[in-house]
Amino acid sequence: MNATIRLELNDKLYLRDPQDTDLGRRLVAESVRLIDEIGFEQFTFKKLAQRIESTEASLYRYFENKHKLLVYLVSWYWAWLGYQIRFHTHNVSDAHDRLRLILGILTQAHTSDPATTQLDEAALYRIVVSEASKAYLTKDVDLDNQAGLFREYKRLVASIAEVVREINPAYPYPLALVSTLLESARKQLFFAQHLPSLTDAATRQGEQNAIYDFLLKLAFAALNQA
Repeated sequence: MNATIRLELNDKLYLRDPQDTDLGRRLVAESVRLIDEIGFEQFTFKKLAQRIESTEASLYRYFENKHKLLVYLVSWYWAWLGYQIRFHTHNVSDAHDRLRLILGILTQAHTSDPATTQLDEAALYRIVVSEASKAYLTKDVDLDNQAGLFREYKRLVASIAEVVREINPAYPYPLALVSTLLESARKQLFFAQHLPSLTDAATRQGEQNAIYDFLLKLAFAALNQA
């Protein structure tokens, strides 16, 4: 969200690109902190406007509603995750090693990057874990999909699926496997923190390490048996 890293997202997500102005950048940064603190249900533009000492009308010039803001934040996260994966794997020739690195990134993406000083990625990661499903579990999901609002998620899935195809070109379900791994990375952590009887990760020391181990075994068991 600064001059160092600028992620280009679908312009249908916003009315005005928040990356272009100081108010827009503060809107995004503080919305991440506020949603992380109080949750998406309790979050309102009125509360955000008070927090950044602006007006609701000013915020509505950037996003038509808080749902579009949530989809924007989640999309920003998927794009940032894709950037991290490309950065850490571009010199790794072996597809098996690349997939291991990718799974590590998916399960350890909870620290902030100094290259994005205005955005708290750790807080955004917590939002994605708790709130990301709300971006598409709506009655308008088909219309939002037609508008391309889930483009960044699809691109991320497609790029990781290419690695899966390198490992096993005959595997018939690369997209299903990757989307399952991405959803599991979030949901298993959520379960470990809030519904521990639904996951084994909660009974082991180091939630992220346990989830990484589970995803690693799940991915390679599927690819080796196909």
